[in-house]
Amino acid sequence: PFLSLSVSPSSISLCLPLLCLSVSLCPTPLCLPLSLPPVSLSVRPNRSQFFEYESLTVSCEVQGSSAGWTLKRYTSTGKLSACGSDWGKQQGSSCIVSLILSDSGVYWCESGSGEHSTAVNITVHAGGVILESPALPVTEGHSVTLRCRYQGTPSDLTADFYKDGSLVRTETTGEMTIPAVSRSDEGLYKCSNSEGESPERRMTLTDPTTVPVLSMSLPRLLGSLLVVCPYLLVTVILLVKGNRRRAQGKNLSSYIPLAPTTCCPNTL
Repeated sequence: PFLSLSVSPSSISLCLPLLCLSVSLCPTPLCLPLSLPPVSLSVRPNRSQFFEYESLTVSCEVQGSSAGWTLKRYTSTGKLSACGSDWGKQQGSSCIVSLILSDSGVYWCESGSGEHSTAVNITVHAGGVILESPALPVTEGHSVTLRCRYQGTPSDLTADFYKDGSLVRTETTGEMTIPAVSRSDEGLYKCSNSEGESPERRMTLTDPTTVPVLSMSLPRLLGSLLVVCPYLLVTVILLVKGNRRRAQGKNLSSYIPLAPTTCCPNTL
């Protein structure tokens, strides 16, 4: 193929094989980066539900410099804003939040050109029980543990775990482990015990074989194509000329007379 994608955990590149003059003179493909290294949102502690007045740290993690990336959120009260405006304390690429109920909402990283990370839903709960579960989607086939967490110290840790409103199991340790999550495990989870009931949390999965989606602004895409197109055009022209020369060589060889395979009998 003339074009191919080179995918690594940190970047996606468009690769253009160049013309091979011979086996020993075959240049390596020309690979041009199509996007900046993807950004990921980090949540510490790694959970989606918090008690009021707990501390949350969200960070934009980018290979290289994180300059130009901003932490944003859209709260349950319908307000869109960036870290440091009227919430959170900016520390480098991180934002530290002392949580209150109005901090519940969706959080994500966004660049000046409109690229963005995966968003996470953070819930701040005023009750006595929350469900500890990973903040980001879980990779299919991996193990995941759900924990019923209490604001106080209950004498009995036994908890009931529910999925889509139906009881899944009761655990005396207060935690439930799914060894290898599958699509059938997706749904709304919650837990309850003598201290109360947690808010529901949706568990979603990601496919381990999915190629990362290209996140790229239009100007950068057009710039990459302008660089690639001249190389592609030259390569195609050289390939066509080479094929024509080979075809002409074959046609000429068909007119060269062949030596006879047998000869007349010896004469005296």
